[in-house]
Amino acid sequence: MIIRITNSPLDSPFFSFFLYQTYCNFVVNMVTENRHISILLAEVLDALAVRAGGSYIDCTVGAGGHSEAILRVGEGTIRLLGIDADPKAISLAEERLTLWKSGITLVQGNFSQLGAIAQERGFIPSDGILFDLGLSSMQLEESGRGFSFQYDAPLDMRFDPSQTKTAADIVNKLPERELADVIFRYGEEPRSRQIARAIVITRPVTTTKQLAKIVESVVPKGKGRINVATKTFQSIRIAVNNELQALESGLSQAVEVLRPGGRLAVISFHSLEDRIVKQFLRTEAKGCICPPRIPSCVCGRSPRLRVITNKAIKPGAQEVEANPRSRSARLRAAEILPS
Repeated sequence: MIIRITNSPLDSPFFSFFLYQTYCNFVVNMVTENRHISILLAEVLDALAVRAGGSYIDCTVGAGGHSEAILRVGEGTIRLLGIDADPKAISLAEERLTLWKSGITLVQGNFSQLGAIAQERGFIPSDGILFDLGLSSMQLEESGRGFSFQYDAPLDMRFDPSQTKTAADIVNKLPERELADVIFRYGEEPRSRQIARAIVITRPVTTTKQLAKIVESVVPKGKGRINVATKTFQSIRIAVNNELQALESGLSQAVEVLRPGGRLAVISFHSLEDRIVKQFLRTEAKGCICPPRIPSCVCGRSPRLRVITNKAIKPGAQEVEANPRSRSARLRAAEILPS
């Protein structure tokens, strides 16, 4: 069997031969076992500068793919904290990471409470923090969750099943104008008002297929391969889980949790997330936030990090071919400066 790695991370001055060899061995094992390989895996290891003996936090542990790759680098010397709002993801990660059981701590929770969770579990300071903001294959494909319009299911879309607000509440209870605002703001859908009007007329809307058909009835089918209901589903899911607010909070706390020299890596999947990440890194790298009209700095704010990705890193053609869901992934990373 021949495994070819495109967009080799060896091109990066930060990526050691040992780390690259560990990555290659990991890929071979995953292919042999027919297991899913997480998005931008080599690039994440590179961005985090993973090293033996370090402590790392995976804020969206999912099925444990990125976490497993990180743990393999340390060969039993790495401590890892995995956080996920979805209890099923925690169960999957626990099963997958059983080989490193003594070095891992898994917590069901939202990364909007990153600081408190890290403090309670003894992960302050940490050497690296990862946010992978995409939906997992498990969440998309599992029936009954309502994340995808490919399967007919109740309108749920909750990461954490213990929370009360569901997609059905957003779709059926918001006034038409507020619903249109949600679809426009979080889905960047230009036909948000038409969609909201069609939903209100049809209420109650109870299933994913029903919602998708409503959207398809008012949005012309485009030439691309993306379904016209994608933006609407995205917007409702973001609203249900307060995803953008949680991201802003989690990023701010990550800077406090990381040690000087520690690395922050974020994989985003749509422009709203990427914009928040890009702006956050730019602001924290700049330091001073005084208005331009003020001749000299009065805020006294110093830069807190150094951006190490001049532009977002995207998956290579081979990865996109193997996993089409990776096509919209964008990785940005930064290093914490000494205080």
